[in-house]
Amino acid sequence: MADTSPNMPRPMRAVWVRLGAPMEWYIIGLGAVIGIVTAAGAVGFATLLGLTERAGHSFLSQWSVWLLPLLPMAGALATGVIVHFGAPEASGHGVPQVIDALARKQGEIPARVGVTKVIASICTVGSGGSAGAEGPIVQIGATLGSVVGRWIKIGREHRATLVGCGAAAGIASIFGAPLAGVFFVLEILLRDFSRRTLTPIVVASVFSTAVTQVMLGKNEAIFAVNLPSYGFSIAEFPAYIMLGLVCAVIAVGFTRLLHWGEDVYDKVPVHPVFKPVTGAALLGVLGIVFVLIAQAQGGHEHTPAFYGNGYGVIRQLLDPGQYSGSYPGMGARGIQGMIEAGESAALPIVAWMIALALVFKAMGTTLTLASGGSGGVFAPSLFLGATAGAVFGMVLGSIGLLPPTASPASYALVGMAAVVAGATFAPLTAILMIFELTREPLVLLPVMLSSIVAMIVASLYMPDSIYTMKLRQAGLLLSAGRDLTEPIHASDPLSKLVSLYADKNVPDFVVTEPETGRYIGMVTGADMRTALIDREAIPLLLVAELMRTDLPGVRRDETLDTVLDKFAMHDVASLCVVSPIDERLAMGVITRREVLRRYRQALEEHA
Repeated sequence: MADTSPNMPRPMRAVWVRLGAPMEWYIIGLGAVIGIVTAAGAVGFATLLGLTERAGHSFLSQWSVWLLPLLPMAGALATGVIVHFGAPEASGHGVPQVIDALARKQGEIPARVGVTKVIASICTVGSGGSAGAEGPIVQIGATLGSVVGRWIKIGREHRATLVGCGAAAGIASIFGAPLAGVFFVLEILLRDFSRRTLTPIVVASVFSTAVTQVMLGKNEAIFAVNLPSYGFSIAEFPAYIMLGLVCAVIAVGFTRLLHWGEDVYDKVPVHPVFKPVTGAALLGVLGIVFVLIAQAQGGHEHTPAFYGNGYGVIRQLLDPGQYSGSYPGMGARGIQGMIEAGESAALPIVAWMIALALVFKAMGTTLTLASGGSGGVFAPSLFLGATAGAVFGMVLGSIGLLPPTASPASYALVGMAAVVAGATFAPLTAILMIFELTREPLVLLPVMLSSIVAMIVASLYMPDSIYTMKLRQAGLLLSAGRDLTEPIHASDPLSKLVSLYADKNVPDFVVTEPETGRYIGMVTGADMRTALIDREAIPLLLVAELMRTDLPGVRRDETLDTVLDKFAMHDVASLCVVSPIDERLAMGVITRREVLRRYRQALEEHA
């Protein structure tokens, strides 16, 4: 068997071998180094972004409402110049570009992409552009991992892991969420939960979080929530299921709106430098409309609620006290006062303003990112979820269905997770992210329930997540197969496959090496049915005796016609999906039926 150990300088390799350390430890050590360096970069990025945001907010609060478009347009112009002459890949929300680099380019991301992304994102978000920091930090961390891999000439089969280490470290640092960082990479970027991939990514995330806490001198949740009187009851099950449905609709609508905007801007005959300026100008118009409406209702807003990352608004929506006090448009007693008095009249004006902020946030993010601005979609998704949940809780309160121990704040928190899960198709990431962002365990059960409901319903209405829809248009199919849920090895007894075949209705099985996860063959359903004829021999047989080694793997970046040719040459129902970085690494299974369905769908779309 060929040597698959990581490449390293010859003197270091000699020392490593003399110490008797496994070569996998080298990758783990690199993960720790990437975590440390990424943490330093993330802290610097967050600090500069925070200073720019505060300066921009100060300017906007002193200007006339009619001048609101000027600052976003100035930031957009700077972004257009930087991205056009620095790295066009740095526009948009970043994560799709990383997925594409992993799938098509063997994890190679030029260093200029990360540098350009830092500056462009600060210009976009700091000037009021409606976007977040997660996309930039993922692209920055991934770039660092890719650069380190090329610098030390690491084997390409390990480069994806280093890219994942950088991305996880970035998420862990910027959000203080090490678990969410790990699952973000495993669920969205790599789609690989093997031990050899998981270990270095976990190490990178842990080191990044620890270094960040040391540099900042604190360990606080971004959205510290205090719900001391909350208690989840079985009676709230229908409400949280309904909230999951509502958030699924919002996630689907936001995803389609964003990609519709990207398609429209791709056809706009404007120079790339000036496209972000047009989006910022329209964002400014939305801002003027919002502020004028808010002021007409007695508010004192000078900066639109949907500008920037929206963290300030989210913090207010997660504070139960905001729903029981007096603030513009809500009346003297607030929503809780109305509930206690038994009033079920129309919603207070503030609920309609929050709903308006939701709509304007989706439109503003589309204008910012589709036109070529630089930022992420995670923070906007959190904003949409918080506003949707808050309004949903207020509706329950206005009709007398909000329990005494509950608050619209708890529904706002749950809504955040549900919209993220529905938009990204990554419920584990959403659940863990919201828990780490708020550190509120009392709402964990409804968060889990609504997130799963939102993800399932959203997946019924769109085949791809907010991160992969654009990649499908470019011909990259990432969701055509099913994941490998249980490893099968040649030394396993055949009875194991018989049980899986009967219990889980799995027709074909990919066989991998125990330690490396390398694809070595398949056991097909036809072979299984042949073996079942002689049931007495099954306890004596091993998987290796039925395994076929002549079946090719399918790379995720292959076109449909190539895959159809492979199915035509081999009369089987399924083929193994392999990594484009290392074609011996099994990633999942793709079926002939699914390929034909996608092929027919493509024909209908172009008919």
